Amino acid sequence: MKLLKKNIQSTAKNVLLAEAAAIHQAIEFIGDEFEQIVEAILQSSGRVVITGVGKSALIGQKIVATLNSTGTPALFMHAADAIHGDLGMIQASDVVIAISKSGNTPEIKVLVPLLKRTGVQLIALVSQTNSYLATHADFVLVAPCDREADPLDLAPTTSTTVTLALGDALAVSLLEARGFTRQDFARYHPGGALGKRLYLKVCDIYPHNALPAVSPEATIHEVILEMTSKRLGCTAVVDEEKVLGIVTDGDLRRMLNQHDDLTGLHARDIMTASPISVAPDDYATEALKIMQDRSITQLIVIEENQLKGFVHLHDLLKEGLV
Repeated sequence: MKLLKKNIQSTAKNVLLAEAAAIHQAIEFIGDEFEQIVEAILQSSGRVVITGVGKSALIGQKIVATLNSTGTPALFMHAADAIHGDLGMIQASDVVIAISKSGNTPEIKVLVPLLKRTGVQLIALVSQTNSYLATHADFVLVAPCDREADPLDLAPTTSTTVTLALGDALAVSLLEARGFTRQDFARYHPGGALGKRLYLKVCDIYPHNALPAVSPEATIHEVILEMTSKRLGCTAVVDEEKVLGIVTDGDLRRMLNQHDDLTGLHARDIMTASPISVAPDDYATEALKIMQDRSITQLIVIEENQLKGFVHLHDLLKEGLV
């Protein structure tokens, strides 16, 4: 059994090493032609259409998804379906990337002349640079693969991994060339926790919370009633809506430790002046970082020294940001 485990570990490591070596080798092929490919896509008024068959088709679909999510309009066309009607989706302004390890598969050899008739620019993403596809393409993107990672050198492993990595390199190069921002990314990823991290702002949260506030002359009894009724564990201290400070549960505990007689104490006597705050347009992730860095559970929301509301750690938990 120990010998079997050792073989399993060795096999897994060898697969990763082989695939890593192929990706490293691909770096040698990134040169002027890669820049020309990026420029061709940037200057095109159409879409990037990716085609292939078998495992290349699956990798192509992932590259399409990455391009779309990073600002480059793209779609997938299966090479076998293309010659049965799907070729109609191609426009002369498109750039087509054909993925094929050998560059000589029957579907690709049938498709290439048909693509050339449409006037599109054709990019070959291949391992064999002397293949039919490579020699008939306008540009060649080399995905080096001396052998697959499996012992039989048959299962698409190394070839698909390096192809996928090159797709990522292309997508990120286009992203940077377009000046793609976090705001752009958020627009394409509005769903789930990732989207919320990118677009959710404090102003999307605080209006749903209570707004505890007392005057600086409020008695301790009034302060406690306000905090208890609004259930946020704190209250703002305001004078004509101008924020003077905040009273938290911690301030109340410190008060009890420091004073035996609470008679005559007011909110201004126990408040924390100039409280840590956020603005309505701050991102919720910024509020979360402040809470984590300061080990606090709520923040007062202030705009032009006017009280707007509160955001609590529980709000961020409910939004899935924590």
